[in-house]
Amino acid sequence: MTAPTNSVPSATENGPLAGVRVIDLATVVMGPYAAQILGDLGADVIKIESPKDTVRFGTTYRTPGMTPLNLNVNRNKRSVALNLKDDADRERALKLIGGADVLITNMRIGALQRLGMDYESLAEQNPRLVYAHAQGFRPDSDRADLAAYDETVQAASGLIDLAQRAGDIGTPAVLPSIFADKVAALTIAYSAMAALVHQRATGRGQLVEVPMADTLLAFNLVEHLQGRTFEPPLGPTGFPQSLMKGHRAKPTKDGLAMIIPYTPQNCRDLFHAAGRPDLAEDPRVNGEFLDARRHGEEITKLVESVTPELTTAEWIEVCTKHSIPVGPVLRLEDAAEDDYVRDGHLLDVAEHPSEGAYRVIGIPTGFSATPPSVRRHAPLPGQHTAEILAELDKDQS
Repeated sequence: MTAPTNSVPSATENGPLAGVRVIDLATVVMGPYAAQILGDLGADVIKIESPKDTVRFGTTYRTPGMTPLNLNVNRNKRSVALNLKDDADRERALKLIGGADVLITNMRIGALQRLGMDYESLAEQNPRLVYAHAQGFRPDSDRADLAAYDETVQAASGLIDLAQRAGDIGTPAVLPSIFADKVAALTIAYSAMAALVHQRATGRGQLVEVPMADTLLAFNLVEHLQGRTFEPPLGPTGFPQSLMKGHRAKPTKDGLAMIIPYTPQNCRDLFHAAGRPDLAEDPRVNGEFLDARRHGEEITKLVESVTPELTTAEWIEVCTKHSIPVGPVLRLEDAAEDDYVRDGHLLDVAEHPSEGAYRVIGIPTGFSATPPSVRRHAPLPGQHTAEILAELDKDQS
């Protein structure tokens, strides 16, 4: 894994997508995060954004447009400021897209058509273009024109229903993460790369549609379709272990730990370690497997009754010895000082030319032959306009 450093590595370093040009014509999180991933993997990413900087997301910053979110989601990109409502700037944008391998956008189809940037129009100009378009709902559905936000997509995908079923709450809760946007971003990234493989083999691009609601619903159904997998159904939806009441971190003598005894032997070892051999004889933990649907909540209460007997460190030692799944609960405030995070360079400090010292979120994957890297700090809005337009003029001459 290539770790971020205090000075940005040389732009000549190559990742697996070196030589691929990506145009980022997207806003907020989903599209820009997908483009950032491709940039981390070596692609030359050009971000087209408004000269008025109306689309950068966040309220905490030292310099307008350089928010915490944008410092990481826009790294490994060059920024060109173009007003797509202006004929000359729109023509420049079309020329940039005409020389690109991938376009990522989450603009509405109607707006793209008015700009002449819909797939059909651009494919005539650049048949090799992989056109990755994302929006909340399928463009051929009756929800196509609905405004989509992470929270509304969580609701439409069943995620909020799952949160209500799993929790001890009366009102459905939104997962406290921009979950739908980021899952869709990952889907955009791998789908674009798959289309690039086809492009390299055939010389042809294609339209790649990524509806957020469909993407997150498919993601949720992997385990939660359960008994409704069969027709007629053999049971309800919902993965029992995930929806079990009390499926949460357990209290220890000095804090919290996620202690998950999955097998009867796990339970027996845990009860013995806590000095409760009597519980190890309980018939609910002495079958061939733990019946999460019938006894899961009862077993969870038994486990929670004994975990305060030891500290988090002691439980990690016990659970490691007996192969019981365990993990300390990381507070995000403590992430930078966590040994695992620090040793993996997942939050290194870098020096931004305009923003000063800031923490760079590390690249989580490692490649033995073509390592990804952070080659460029996130640009100021429009920082590379002159550079990119000069390259465009040279290419057109």
